[in-house]
Amino acid sequence: MILILQVYLAFVRIGAMVFGGAYAAIPIVEHEVVVTQAWMTYAEFMDLLALDEITPGPILINSATFVGMRVAGIPGAIAATLGCVTAPIIVGLILLYVFRKYKDAPLVQSIMTSLKSMAVALIAATMVKFAIAAVVPDASAVDLVYSIYVCAVIAVAFYLMHFKKVGPLPVMLCCGVLNVLVSGFIL
Repeated sequence: MILILQVYLAFVRIGAMVFGGAYAAIPIVEHEVVVTQAWMTYAEFMDLLALDEITPGPILINSATFVGMRVAGIPGAIAATLGCVTAPIIVGLILLYVFRKYKDAPLVQSIMTSLKSMAVALIAATMVKFAIAAVVPDASAVDLVYSIYVCAVIAVAFYLMHFKKVGPLPVMLCCGVLNVLVSGFIL
C-alpha cells in the first residue's frame, strides 16, 4: 500500500509541474522515475518512450500507466494514472477561471509567453536526449555502421513527414519493418 501511495504522489508531483504538454513533461518524468525513485534505468525509460509513441492515447498518461504497472502492478497503474491527472484537473479549472477573467491583462500575457518558451526548451532537450540515445544506445560499445543506419532512418523519416507530408503512423510502421529486416544484417 505504501508503494502505491509513493507511485500516486510521484505522479501528482509530475502532473503539478507539467507545462506545455506531454513532450515537455518527459524530462520531469525521467528525473522522477530514473533519478529520484530509481524505478527504471535510463535505457528502460527510453524503451518506455518508444512504447508510448506507438500506444494510442496521451503520452504522459501512457507513461504513468506503464511505470505504475511496472512498479506496483494494476493498482500501481491506476494510482499513477490518477496521480498524473489530479493536479492538472484542479489547476486547470482554477486557471480557466482566472484566464477568462484576466486574459487581456499584461501580466497574464507575459506569463503565457514565458510558459510557451519554457515548453519549447523542454521539448528541445527531450528531442536531443532521445536522438543521442537512438544513435548511441550504449556509449561503451558504439557500432559505427548501426549509428549511420539510425541517422539515415531518422533523416528519411523527417524528410517524409516534413516535406512529403506523409503521416506519422505509416512512417513509424515502415521504420519498424525496416528495422526488423535490417537488424539481422547490421546487428
